[in-house]
Amino acid sequence: MLTVGVGALWLGNTSLLVAPEPDARVQLLAHRGAHQIYAAGPAGRDTCTADPIEEPSHEFLENTIPSMQAAFDAGAEVVELDIHLTPDDVFVVFHDWTLECRTDGTEQTNETPWAELQNLDIGHGYVTVSGETPFRGAGRMPTLEEVFEAFPVGQFLINFKSDRVSEGRALVRLLNENPAYNEAIWGVYGGGPPVAVVVEEIPDIPGFDRARVQDCIVRYAGLGWSGYVPEACRETLIVVPQNMAPFLWGWPTRFERRMARYGSEVILVGPYGGAGFTAGIDDAALLADVPDGFGGWVWTNRILEMAPLVER
Repeated sequence: MLTVGVGALWLGNTSLLVAPEPDARVQLLAHRGAHQIYAAGPAGRDTCTADPIEEPSHEFLENTIPSMQAAFDAGAEVVELDIHLTPDDVFVVFHDWTLECRTDGTEQTNETPWAELQNLDIGHGYVTVSGETPFRGAGRMPTLEEVFEAFPVGQFLINFKSDRVSEGRALVRLLNENPAYNEAIWGVYGGGPPVAVVVEEIPDIPGFDRARVQDCIVRYAGLGWSGYVPEACRETLIVVPQNMAPFLWGWPTRFERRMARYGSEVILVGPYGGAGFTAGIDDAALLADVPDGFGGWVWTNRILEMAPLVER
């Protein structure tokens, strides 16, 4: 009986007997667009990742319009970006909670008015491993509206850098005032409270936070053998670390189909190991481990290098 049970469990979850969709292909999600890479090993939440950086192979800085353009041109279908709401109600596109790492400013980002932020040099703090500062004077941070206007057909994954409900309400207000912007937002994530506001007010925009991702994975690990998809996994974006994916019931094809049946997209990120959502599929070896026929999203920090490999 045990053998029969194990056999039935395997038959119900293996993807070996299920052909991928004929048009299944990897879709690329570029984290922060094309950007410079931190060179000092694993980074913590508050690590300044502008010093040191690898010797530059391109001129792009994260979260800028040129970097997003480069990512789209390379083959990204979605670009991830980070936002903060200033005291004068402007969404600025910038990663760091404070300004002193990358810019010539020193304050907290979301406490600094746009009138001051727009005059900062966003490349000021970048230092290469050889001690050069090649990006000083490279430009300023954009606003979210400037990004939407620059890419009328681009799609973006928006990262709320704070937990403030007011930021979710402000984004909903911006979208209601500018309906065309809705099409630009592929999804939202980050701070739980603002994400919850956006998802509730604009149901067509999926969103996730760390708690929901963990809830989805844990509940699916317990019940997914039966084909059941928990509520936490429905109508959302599901982040799956590459080294945990093979342990998910039905990975890859059955898992993808189960999630798609309930309106969810699967994002494959790099191996879990402390980098949270930011670990990417960033080299040929990791890309080679993406299953044949995987039709979800691949998160990468190196869009300019990875896109040609995916194309081949």
